[in-house]
Amino acid sequence: QVRLVESGGGLVQTGGSLRLSCAASGNPFSRLTMAWYRQAPGKERELVAYISHVGGTTYADSVKGRFTISRDNTEKAVYLQMNSLKPDDTGNYYCNTWPYNRHIWGQGTPVTVSS
Repeated sequence: QVRLVESGGGLVQTGGSLRLSCAASGNPFSRLTMAWYRQAPGKERELVAYISHVGGTTYADSVKGRFTISRDNTEKAVYLQMNSLKPDDTGNYYCNTWPYNRHIWGQGTPVTVSS
């Protein structure tokens, strides 16, 4: 079973950028569709973006044109490049498969965008 560890979050001003990383262990990572999710305070967790095992991507409307998801199957890693950040992007960011597997949620990495 895949185990996931997220990193790269932090505090950034509106308009700034962050790059999140997700390190995976276990198999079969290279055949999984991987995704980033986020949960803002007091809100439900929502899908941000996902990437298929061959690199096809899908984004939530709210992040299209600003965020880019990528993966490195050799390194067993998934990344989320976030540009033009807005206060509404604040939340805890998690990686998981898509659809998600409720057994493998990690701790996530917090992102705070100040206005």
